[in-house]
Amino acid sequence: MTADPAAEMSPIPTAPRPFNIAAIAQGGRLQYEALLLAASLRASDPNFPGRLILLEPQPGGAWPEDPRIRGEATRDALARLGAEILPFEAKHFGAAYPQGNKIEALAALPPGDPFLFLDSDTMITGPLSQVRFDFSRPSASMRREGTWPEIELYGPGYTEIWKSLYDRFGLDFQSSLDLSQPDEFWKRYLYFNAGWFFHSDPQAFGARFLDYARSIRSDPPPELICQTLDPWLDQVALPLVIHSFGGGRPGPDLDGLDGDVTCHWRLLPLLFARESDHVVDLLQEVTAPNWIKKALKEHEPFKRMVYQAKGEKVRAMFDRSDLPWPEQKLRNRLKRAKLWMR
Repeated sequence: MTADPAAEMSPIPTAPRPFNIAAIAQGGRLQYEALLLAASLRASDPNFPGRLILLEPQPGGAWPEDPRIRGEATRDALARLGAEILPFEAKHFGAAYPQGNKIEALAALPPGDPFLFLDSDTMITGPLSQVRFDFSRPSASMRREGTWPEIELYGPGYTEIWKSLYDRFGLDFQSSLDLSQPDEFWKRYLYFNAGWFFHSDPQAFGARFLDYARSIRSDPPPELICQTLDPWLDQVALPLVIHSFGGGRPGPDLDGLDGDVTCHWRLLPLLFARESDHVVDLLQEVTAPNWIKKALKEHEPFKRMVYQAKGEKVRAMFDRSDLPWPEQKLRNRLKRAKLWMR
């Protein structure tokens, strides 16, 4: 039997490239979120070949108080799950703008090693190591709303505002647009949720992210006169950085992110209200071991929502196929039921 020449010439699929996962872990809510992230990774992708690196801000610099992980129960559990804790110094943002952690922390990651940055309030729900990232073409989460800019009646429009930022950094604005969307509609413009993003080199990406964010904060273009940058600064700078490295909107290879492979759950009441049964079942599974429970019960939302089953009451309040919109309506119902917790 003669072999098919076309089949012989077909490229052999290559295995996904190993990479590091990075997230912030600091005292308070984020340390418990990071613990859930680590536990869900080990449950959903036990053979993940990269490193799980938790970046911990250190006291001093832009943190007037000690921001490090509190207590030994969380540290012990993270160590047992194979997470590495790396320190970093916040010189520019810190307590005044905690979202800046993700910008400054990138400098502590191993140079030249591809990375996926995740917000701490993320669960791994599937085989993350099988996602086919193109680390030479960075991208970020599209699970976002049109939160910035807020257009004023007599102020600049979306095009003027975004173009002023691209011009500031010598970037081609036109090639960033989604021309399938109408002019002056927010989805036409490159805008991400900073809940996940990736690139081939954290040092290069972080240095440019820091440069752009500081420039925008300290000397915003005149077109931004009506705009607030807190808490949106990271999400304003991020698309510019991604575009500068030749990246853009995620393609179909990344559908598992914010899909079957990761869940950016944000706050526990929101998780129970709107996420899938798989996410809730996984949450219950990975938080059950006593050595994880010992740490998570220190945090009131985990104690009440998970271990005192208040989350089940939240879940019974909502139809996942017909959730209140916008999100504020959902939050208001939870607040009226005294089931809202941060």
